[in-house]
Amino acid sequence: MLKSSYIIFFIGVVLALSGCRFQKLLKSSDYEEKYAMALEFYNQKDYNRALQLMDQIVPIYKGTAKSQELEYMYAMSYFMQDDNVLASYYFKRYYKNYPTGENAENALYYSAYCNYLDSPRSSLDQETTKTAIQELKLFIVRFPESTHTAEAKKYVEELEGKLEKKDYDIARQYYKMEDYNAAITAFQAFQKKYPESAYKEQVMFFTLKSYYDYALLSFSKKQEERFTKSIGSYVDFIALFPESEYRSEAEKIYAKASESIGRSTVKNDLNNF
Repeated sequence: MLKSSYIIFFIGVVLALSGCRFQKLLKSSDYEEKYAMALEFYNQKDYNRALQLMDQIVPIYKGTAKSQELEYMYAMSYFMQDDNVLASYYFKRYYKNYPTGENAENALYYSAYCNYLDSPRSSLDQETTKTAIQELKLFIVRFPESTHTAEAKKYVEELEGKLEKKDYDIARQYYKMEDYNAAITAFQAFQKKYPESAYKEQVMFFTLKSYYDYALLSFSKKQEERFTKSIGSYVDFIALFPESEYRSEAEKIYAKASESIGRSTVKNDLNNF
């Protein structure tokens, strides 16, 4: 027990002295020593202390032979501490300053990858996702033979899938809010934008459903046109998805819409519309 106490005390003293030396180094004007220690801390994966030193020396060595190495280490240190926003910024800056530099390929990749990591779930704003896609595509064009290219393509596909889901969810939300006109517009825009989408079956079904529900809430003079569009949507839907799980419900809508064609009102019509 006593031996353990001595060990703990000794470690505490060593850490305190190390901390004192580091604080002294931060206040020092010996930039060569700061540079040497920044490299040492970086190689030891002590990115916090490496960054504190590099904060001071990166501007000092700008334009020198050491600048390129320092700027890449600076960006990587933020990346290794999971600060993806700053890491992306500094990787991008490195690539801009040294487009043919030794680490240009990695810098452009990690700049995009940081945005990929920060891409939020589909229900949130997707500006970061769009930025990540643009930067990953730029990387693929600039470095088609890179060892990161296959990963980059996979990330682009994943992120584009997230944007697709976002657009689908928006259209569905319009439907849930009973804003059927907006839902129809959103579903039609979705089909044009994503003609081979995995959501195509659902989108086509909810398009016909939206036309039908929109007709029910329409002025009498507009109902026939909208019921007719619902019927047309049913024909398109069944032609592409004859075995759909929605077929039974779609057929009921089709039957009701067909029955209503030529009527001035429908059952449960809202007379004040």
